[in-house]
Amino acid sequence: MSRDAVVVAAIDFGTTYSGWAFSFKHEFKSDPIKVSAKTWTGGQLVSSKGPTCVLIKPDGRTLAAFGYEAESRYADLAEEEKHVNWFFFRRFKMMLYGKIGMQRDILLKDATGKELPAKTVFSLSIKFLRDDMLAMSQQRLAGDGLADNEVHWVLTVPAIWNDAAKQFMREAAEEAGIPSDQLTIALEPEAASLYCRHLPVEKNKGSKAASLAQFKTGTKYMVLDCGGGTVDITVHEVANGGHLKELHKASGGAWGGTKVDDAFFTFLQKLVGAPVLKTFMTQHMDDYIDIFRDFEIKKRDVAPSRDNKVTFRIPIALLDVFYDMTDETLKQVIPQTRYAGMITLTGDKMRIDASVVKSFFKESVDSIVEHLGNLFREPSVAGCAAIVMVGGFSESPMLQETIKIQFPDVRVIIPDEAGLAILKGAVIFGHCPNIISERISKYTYGVACSQTYMQGIHPPDRKTLNEDGEEEVDDIFSVHVRAGQKLDIDEVQTARTYSVGQADQQAMTIQFFATDKTDPMFVDDPGCNRIGIMQVPVPGFGCDRQAKISLKFGKTEIEASVKIVHTSDVSKANINFLG
Repeated sequence: MSRDAVVVAAIDFGTTYSGWAFSFKHEFKSDPIKVSAKTWTGGQLVSSKGPTCVLIKPDGRTLAAFGYEAESRYADLAEEEKHVNWFFFRRFKMMLYGKIGMQRDILLKDATGKELPAKTVFSLSIKFLRDDMLAMSQQRLAGDGLADNEVHWVLTVPAIWNDAAKQFMREAAEEAGIPSDQLTIALEPEAASLYCRHLPVEKNKGSKAASLAQFKTGTKYMVLDCGGGTVDITVHEVANGGHLKELHKASGGAWGGTKVDDAFFTFLQKLVGAPVLKTFMTQHMDDYIDIFRDFEIKKRDVAPSRDNKVTFRIPIALLDVFYDMTDETLKQVIPQTRYAGMITLTGDKMRIDASVVKSFFKESVDSIVEHLGNLFREPSVAGCAAIVMVGGFSESPMLQETIKIQFPDVRVIIPDEAGLAILKGAVIFGHCPNIISERISKYTYGVACSQTYMQGIHPPDRKTLNEDGEEEVDDIFSVHVRAGQKLDIDEVQTARTYSVGQADQQAMTIQFFATDKTDPMFVDDPGCNRIGIMQVPVPGFGCDRQAKISLKFGKTEIEASVKIVHTSDVSKANINFLG
């Protein structure tokens, strides 16, 4: 936490929903879960976070609206056919998931295919959330406001994101006006875990309700963070002094709640036809948005045990477009579709069999259950006392009941407002970032180097001669940490010394690589990827100059420092993961 900070403010930038929360230092000391957050409203929806939707003016640089307001204003523009030159982005966070070799100037397509730099879209969104939080805090302080250096910011990211995505978010936040030294990156399931560790029993629900605060030293539990885009899973053990240790590297996939929305969209497309749906979206964007707002409410009531029909409102405009383009009414056509007998239409009310609606959840829920089953077979995960379900999608009864059915021997804990657990936990993390004392490396990290050729160890076809005529092997993967290795957050895992290759060389370029494998030999082995570079200035002249590079892998971001051996100067260094 920044030295002068009196407030910790967290921004949970989600795939489907985003929000902010904050607490004052003195409040945290007396009640860690006393965190202030905004309530968002849009139509019939009242939510703890707002939709991650951004409307940008035709100049491509100015934010017009964010959240529910962005949805509504874009719908109004579309209805008046004035939206063509405006930029509307939604659910764009997943663009950062799993991208190897991502560049900072990557472009993002809006709803109509127009492109803007992704950094612009992300930074404008973060700036809105930043400014919105500061405005609310000013009200709490009776208009006095906060100085910039009095706020320490926390930005959440999925634990399964790679280093390039984390750096991208940090740079977007800096562009939004958040100084780098006042910003901490928090991993979403870790933040949720911290929040749940402070909750009393009555603030949790689920089978055999309990509080993580009651768990004794040595207790293992799994955090299942189900958001809109990603499902992020970590396994923690309660350590001495209330600290937490990660037992298994973060895992998960793109199985979040948007998969359910995508399945509903596909259902509509099959029902009315792609051309009809596309025309309806173009001509009646406001009604299209209302369909999905209605679906957002209805899907929260779907459960495996439900067998009665689910009623959705179908806008008259969609029925009119269908008739204009097909010369038939949708009510006449339904009996001829695959949904005959499963759907009835009366006026603007469509009643759908529960089996159809439950099928929208199948891909996502099945993927989560299969992955959990695989995790429970891992030795480090054996003996987990509970699954803690957090994230917006964890509020789905469909997912909750399925997990309880599939894993009957494991306690399932669902905190009140599971969707806010990450946001409020991120505030707690900002106040005490060292409470996670140990993490597990997701990858094997290392650098490219040359070694003296050794017969029987190195393949003969990799042998080369250097300038002095000595046999050597290039592109060796020099391992710094291995996948699955325990990482103490305050410990320097590796400190290596590198020498210049030429007498007049003024800087060294060190290439970093990563792989899922634990014992790579060469940096060009299958599955190895170059992830970043470090430029190290080495002043002076001569081949005896060296730089000692120390690396900490246990924090949420890799930290590096450089000591120039012949001058003893030590400085912080940055690994550039964005090319």
